[in-house]
Amino acid sequence: MSRDYPIPLWRVTLDGKDLTDRIRPRLLELTLTEQRGDDADELSLQIHDHDGRMAIPPRGAVLQVAIGWAGQGLVDKGSFTVDEVEHAGAPDIISIRARSADLTKAMRTRGEKSWHKTTLGAILKTIAGKHGLKAKIDGKLAAIQITHLDQTNESDVHFLTRLAKRFDAVATVKAGTLIFRPVGKGEASDGTPLPGTTIARRDGDQHRYTVAGRDDYTGVRAFWSDKKGATQRDVLVGDDENARRLPGTYHSQQEAREQAEAAFKRIQRGAATLSYTLALGRADLYPEQRVTVAGFKPEIDATEWLIAKTTHTITGTTGFRTQVEMETAI
Repeated sequence: MSRDYPIPLWRVTLDGKDLTDRIRPRLLELTLTEQRGDDADELSLQIHDHDGRMAIPPRGAVLQVAIGWAGQGLVDKGSFTVDEVEHAGAPDIISIRARSADLTKAMRTRGEKSWHKTTLGAILKTIAGKHGLKAKIDGKLAAIQITHLDQTNESDVHFLTRLAKRFDAVATVKAGTLIFRPVGKGEASDGTPLPGTTIARRDGDQHRYTVAGRDDYTGVRAFWSDKKGATQRDVLVGDDENARRLPGTYHSQQEAREQAEAAFKRIQRGAATLSYTLALGRADLYPEQRVTVAGFKPEIDATEWLIAKTTHTITGTTGFRTQVEMETAI
């Protein structure tokens, strides 16, 4: 009796030239890692070169990738710039690592700038314009007043990451657009809402659920320097019973409060985590998507989850699995 098996489908182009048919019989593994924004999305390819007929792509070349299943179509996963290549053997294998194509060399170059009496939105739009990017910024975040802010010997990428941490936001560049939005807002790179989804235990074969007390922090305390009174003051977010103390001293009460609020949200999201490997990969899963799970313990099923990271892995012509790392949605 015959049985139909699902067949992974994928497409890889190099600087606009479709290489799928050439790579398909040689593919050992394709791994695509998508992250919330702190780190660049990453693509890695391992390809057989047993006959020496495969060329090594130059660093800086742009790969476009789409993945899915035969009969269901492909999901475009964006563009990646070749960052590292390796040729090893025997048997001869070419390994390629590429990172999100939108993070240009100029964005990684260190520089200095000071900002005075402006808004967060104006700062972000200035950085976007500097690199020829559009800007899509959450309205509430864009309106935040910034009295003073220094970017000292710091790349724009690092500066954006620092701002994202301060305001508990996602800062990323997708499809020529600088995106800055609150963590958990649940939007795709074009600003459209990501639909919630359900993952059932029967869909996979490995999971890990962890509850971390984080020392049962009930709040966060941050310190700031009151220059007028020549003293150190503090702000408290949450309850004082067992508040976590942030290291260092911030320049203003406003910044101290923003940092404390963001840290408290991260503590709450990290109180419980769930990782799960889906036996049949799902290209439609993205970081920042809200998830309901079923078939686990009651307390796991009762939690609303937020995807922090997805890792899609395709092996040869038969295997496609997806690992999802989730945290508590708040």
